[in-house]
Amino acid sequence: MRLEPITQENYEAALALSVHPDQEDLVEPVVKSLAEAYVYPEYAWPRLIYDGDRLVGFLMAFLDIPWNPDRDPDDRRSGLWRLNIAAEAQGNGYGRFAVEAVCREIRARGGTHAYVTWEPRDGGPEPFYLRLGFRPTGERSGGQTVGVLDL
Repeated sequence: MRLEPITQENYEAALALSVHPDQEDLVEPVVKSLAEAYVYPEYAWPRLIYDGDRLVGFLMAFLDIPWNPDRDPDDRRSGLWRLNIAAEAQGNGYGRFAVEAVCREIRARGGTHAYVTWEPRDGGPEPFYLRLGFRPTGERSGGQTVGVLDL
């Protein structure tokens, strides 16, 4: 498994990635993530997930973003912004690989915590993130649960 940047050669394949239909309300499509990466290039870290030559997913990290600058201008965070694993590729460890890769990148940049948000509903990704060691912070972001992992 490996991560690759988005390029002219692979962006159309990235746009074609889709999760299970019952997960579409849990994660934005890749096209929205790429638009956000364009608008916020100083914070966004988009990557494709490959297994050999097979594209199996997309992730986007946020790196050193001001979390709530009005309340605490020193509260800057890094973590997983998006994770889209192709419907037919789920259950093969690609999500775990993606989270671990984001954590390695955060550590390499001097970070000590990784953050993630998830939709708190049945069938949502909460059990996945809890198994990886994230714990809820008690905060909400856009109605989603905020979790943190000590690195």
